[in-house]
Parts: sequence; structure tokens; C-alpha cells
Amino acid sequence: MILSQFQAIGRDLFTRGLVSSHSGNLSIRLGERIIITRRGSMIGCLQESDLIETGISKNDRSTPLASTELPVHRAIYQQTPALAIVHAHPPYAVALSLSETEIVPNCAEGLSAVGQVPVLGWHMKVQPGGLADIIAQALNQHKIIMVHSHGSFAIGQLLEEAYSSTTMLEESCQVICLLKSLQVNPAKE
Repeated sequence: MILSQFQAIGRDLFTRGLVSSHSGNLSIRLGERIIITRRGSMIGCLQESDLIETGISKNDRSTPLASTELPVHRAIYQQTPALAIVHAHPPYAVALSLSETEIVPNCAEGLSAVGQVPVLGWHMKVQPGGLADIIAQALNQHKIIMVHSHGSFAIGQLLEEAYSSTTMLEESCQVICLLKSLQVNPAKE
């Protein structure tokens, strides 16, 4: 059952273009353990061997196989009530993260679903597994955040909930980018 949840969300992330073939990662919390996707796994076609179980606070022999974003997932689980995390690279949201310090959906549905989304990591070195505490602290007030020029981290009680926030953010960013390309300012219309 856990594998099928990971497979469904991973496949949907890939087919929607929210991750490339070997990018992004997913995890769930089970008590003091994490199940996280394997480092370099193909998220669009996950297999049982792509799910790595390790500790929230402690390393074990399977830890080196876990995603390079494991430190971020651990910090989020240690500092928030989240039970599931989706890390994706949604292209429109990443594009806006290069020019905005906050993404504010301009449609009512997007704003109510994800709220204002902070873009973290400006003027900082962004690398996989980095900014863990900054990301976790921001996710205490937000369902989803963006890391400057990198990607999104969304939390929920289920993978599906975190996935929903990811897709809602990307759809909102598509609308923002379309309006910018049309040079339309919705506040003046």
C-alpha cells in the first residue's frame, strides 16, 4: 500500500512535468522512521527498492541510499507536524523564484489553497540537503515553500495533500507567467 501511494504521486509529478526523470523526492513519517525515495531514483516509475527506510534522527546502514535531500526531510519532520513531504521542481514556480521573494497566487482558488509562498535562499548557497532548518521553520507557517532557483517543498498529513499544494502552486505560477507575458496587470483590470 505504501509503495502504491509513492508510485501514484511520483508518476503524477513526472507526467505533469513537475520533476525530471531523476529529480524530486517523496517521504512519509512513520513514528521515528522515515520512508524516503532512494538517491537518484526515477520518481515516475518507482519500485520497492526505491523506498529507503531510515531514522528521523539517527543514521543506519540504509541512510547512504536515501535522497540527498534527507537532511531537509528530517528537519521538517523534527520541527513540524507533517507526516508527508513532496519535493518537486515545478518549472513555472522555479522561474518565478528567480525574480520574486514571495509568490502570491492571483486567483482566489490558488490563494486559498496555498496562500502566499515564500521564496527562501536568496543570497545563499543552495545545494541539495541545504537550508534544512530555514525550510522547516518556514513550513511551520506555510503548506509549501520555494527554494530560490531550485524547487518546492510541500507538507501534508498524506502525500496526496502535499502533492495537491505542489500542483496548485504550479498552476498559480502558470497563470502569473501568462499574465506577465501578456503584460496584463490584474489589479488594474
